[in-house]
Amino acid sequence: MNQDNTQAVKVALVTGAARRIGAAIATALHQANYKVVIHCHHSLIEAQRLAQDLNQRCPNSAYVLQKDLCAPQAANELINAVLAWAGRLDLLVNNASVFKRTNFAVFNENDWDSLFATNVKAPFLLSLAAYPFLALQEGVIINVTDIHGDKPLKHYAAYCQSKAAFVMQTKALAREFAPKVRVNAVAPGAILWPEKDNLLAEEAQQQIIAQTPMKRHGEPIFIAKAVLALAENSFITGQILCVDGGRSI
Repeated sequence: MNQDNTQAVKVALVTGAARRIGAAIATALHQANYKVVIHCHHSLIEAQRLAQDLNQRCPNSAYVLQKDLCAPQAANELINAVLAWAGRLDLLVNNASVFKRTNFAVFNENDWDSLFATNVKAPFLLSLAAYPFLALQEGVIINVTDIHGDKPLKHYAAYCQSKAAFVMQTKALAREFAPKVRVNAVAPGAILWPEKDNLLAEEAQQQIIAQTPMKRHGEPIFIAKAVLALAENSFITGQILCVDGGRSI
């Protein structure tokens, strides 16, 4: 990271940035000369390790904020903490998400509320809280949605509906926030295989690859590069960029 002292360094807040895609986004933004705020909820150790690595490359260029995005006043508190550390905000990346298998035949209100609170309400409130400060910099919001916000995934009906709402949120806020703040989204396909309760068998993984025109699995860096491209192009807003090896077609 090569910061020019004659020009203010841009600041990015990335939610869910301790691991996986979020960490790749934070790292790529740092390499592109952003100061990065690494938000985490449960993965504090990983977030601190990432920040330490980035700060070794450039002192005081990465900062960790741990917060439950669904807690009362979380959005305002998070934005205020970013401003207290960096004094400005240029880019908000709403990456934090819950991915959960649900039984469509037996409605579980807790699952429904959890998915929509994290995947829809939290980024909406965070975007609203960030808007006045992003507007000062003609900044950008980039949401990480999912190709399954448009193309449903079996056994994940509630999740897919939450991501569909997130896609509409992207477009709606792009209209509301223009012309001062642009709002776009990146929709990943098969980038990292799911973990824990969502694990896929090898056969299922190979089937997904077979259905992907590029005939291979993606990598988190592809999402990070898409975020950078949308952040840097000042005439794109309200768009959903699929990064999925062609699977959505």
